[in-house]
Amino acid sequence: MSFEVYEGEIFGLLGPNGAGKSTTLEIIETLRDKSQGKVFVDGIDLDQSPNEIKKIIGVQLQTSGFYPSLNLLELIELFSGLYNRKVDAMELLKKVNLTDKTKAKVKELSGGQKQRFSVATTLINQPKVIFLDEPTTGLDPQARRNLWELIREIRKAGTTVIITTHYMDEAEYLCDRVAIMNAGKIVALATPDKLIDDLVSTGFERPKEVKKANLEDVFISLTGHSLQEE
Repeated sequence: MSFEVYEGEIFGLLGPNGAGKSTTLEIIETLRDKSQGKVFVDGIDLDQSPNEIKKIIGVQLQTSGFYPSLNLLELIELFSGLYNRKVDAMELLKKVNLTDKTKAKVKELSGGQKQRFSVATTLINQPKVIFLDEPTTGLDPQARRNLWELIREIRKAGTTVIITTHYMDEAEYLCDRVAIMNAGKIVALATPDKLIDDLVSTGFERPKEVKKANLEDVFISLTGHSLQEE
């Protein structure tokens, strides 16, 4: 496969289970050896300077493990020490709406709060690129949408975002461009609107008219938009 991600965009890598999405990201993230080819991140050759790539990226894996005895402030201080960076922990937690959880341990957080904290840890080294591997899996609809807005804010601040997801509505809402993978190959790469228009131009029609709202919209409307419960 061959693709490039533009600076300052949200790029989606989509595909069924086993398509190679996570493997591809792990290679770019320097977490897995590649079998062949070339990888460049911000002009840095993976083969020649993998440690330089590590300095400019942030990575959120599908599952994250944190020291269970440390609270959120202590964890951020630990990570900033590992990166040899001085970080305003409170400001970072404010970005992800967790200032009221500074003394909490990760195990005490809800699913949405855990994911937002995990994203916060990817920002400690002020990365140029962050990788989010299925960040909203298992979250309720409101928590998903809150995380979507956080991701858009991160991009707005100038960070390039690469995301994998199984939720097509998520990719359509967030991504400037998406690559669709199947069996280790990219079978399509364009903006979501372009891919949808190309399908419609073939004569494709949904079997029934789509309503102006869906059940997720009903859920959001009835349960409110507060962050306090997720």
